[in-house]
Amino acid sequence: MNILKTAAAAVAALAISAGGAVAQQAFTIQIDGSSTVFPISEAVAEGFQQSVNGRIRVAVGESGSSAGIRKFCRGEIHIADSSRPIRGSEMATCRAAGINFVEIPVAFDGLTVVVHPSNPLRSLTVAQLRQIWEPNSRVNNFSAVGGPDLPMQLFGPGSASGTFEYFTEAVNGTARSSRTDYTPSEDDNVLVQGVANNPGGMAYFGLAYYHENQSRLRSIAVDGGNGPVSPSVQTVENGTYQPLSRPIFIYVNSAALRRPQVQQFVQYYINNAARVSAEVGYIPLPAAAYQAYLQRATRRQQGTAFGGRAVIGASIEEVLARPLVLEEVQQ
Repeated sequence: MNILKTAAAAVAALAISAGGAVAQQAFTIQIDGSSTVFPISEAVAEGFQQSVNGRIRVAVGESGSSAGIRKFCRGEIHIADSSRPIRGSEMATCRAAGINFVEIPVAFDGLTVVVHPSNPLRSLTVAQLRQIWEPNSRVNNFSAVGGPDLPMQLFGPGSASGTFEYFTEAVNGTARSSRTDYTPSEDDNVLVQGVANNPGGMAYFGLAYYHENQSRLRSIAVDGGNGPVSPSVQTVENGTYQPLSRPIFIYVNSAALRRPQVQQFVQYYINNAARVSAEVGYIPLPAAAYQAYLQRATRRQQGTAFGGRAVIGASIEEVLARPLVLEEVQQ
């Protein structure tokens, strides 16, 4: 009888233990948004799940910055990846839904213009990039911008992409203002394949995707007014690759940060962002910046340092010096 009681107690204890494990595993941290930030978040998520032996799950999607922030403002995800700062209209949407956010820059990126390796074109001015990508552009051959007599096949981010917004503002002067006769995709790997498989291909995307595929692509040096500069870790870090250098972000639901699982994950993310960013091909921030952002996450300090709009050509130092604001800054 005692043996049966002991066995029954053991089974009950095991069931409670298993139930606790199931309860822990039932919570999944949901991340979605930028395909540019995706390689960082994916790698961090994998490392974090291994560090907690799978007790906390992390699901990472890549629907594009705008789509991710829309989900974030509807309360569907805990963290939004974004390759540009949150817009004023998005801040208003989040505020109306009672969603507060903590803004964490995680790295710097250099938007990279690429062509097929067989293309002899080496550099373009910002004005020439505008000729190619401005609305209703009639430039369809590389000869129009000093290149070979070669028909262009253009590939680029879709309209939900933060990269699309930043590039069009930096090059064309207005965010989301672009020619439309190109092949769009929210998946940067599709853009890579498009250029790699077409001698007349051209595209633009984050530096990490170029680093990963540089044997199949060639980057174009960009002349922002001080001569052609090629995108690299060094030129983004020292501020000479302009105007296509930019910070990239995660936005964390402030209420979700009250959950110990989310707080633990975000702390892990910030503590490992420098290493992972460098591994995937982006530019880490200074160590002091990550310490400041760790405090920001721990204290759940809300707001944005960008006032609801992109800041074109800001250096790493300028980004780090910006104070947080809760409302869109009017010009």
